[in-house]
Amino acid sequence: MSFSIDAAQPGGILNAQSNSTLRLDMEFGDHLRTTGRALKNWAIAQALDSLAVGTLWLAGLYILHVPWAPLWALLAAVLQIVPHFGPILALIGPALAAMMAWKDWQHPVGVLILYAIVVVLDGFLLQPYFMRRTAKVPIWASILVPIVLGIVWPFWGILLAPPLLAVIYAFKARYHKALPQG
Repeated sequence: MSFSIDAAQPGGILNAQSNSTLRLDMEFGDHLRTTGRALKNWAIAQALDSLAVGTLWLAGLYILHVPWAPLWALLAAVLQIVPHFGPILALIGPALAAMMAWKDWQHPVGVLILYAIVVVLDGFLLQPYFMRRTAKVPIWASILVPIVLGIVWPFWGILLAPPLLAVIYAFKARYHKALPQG
């Protein structure tokens, strides 16, 4: 099967040729709607992820008896939206609170261990799961593509990988929906 795009037509024509020719016309507004829906689904996945991370922090901080645990958990949920730096910034408050409350090194180390657990659970389970549920991105792509793009394009590759995946898989679903059944 071969694909071609006729750029002479407004909006472009995607032709798939095998035994029959399939012609898909998409107007610019259709592209914007598909992209907008994909980004909305990605934002919903991010919100769910933030809520889950905040819940994990709250449970862990209560177990560790860190002062002001609800405040730190709320802060962690809000900062989860900021890529790369948000989770690290969310760690500072509870670590300092644990250090000041007990004046030892064991409790801040417990907060660091909690941070490591939350980051691993979030990166390998929660984010891929929410991307699969809301944006229909396969779990393998949610894990592998940010790593590859992070190597190819450091910082920006990891930052842009999730919304880019959501948009790509939205257009892929739209294309497969337009194919004739049979």
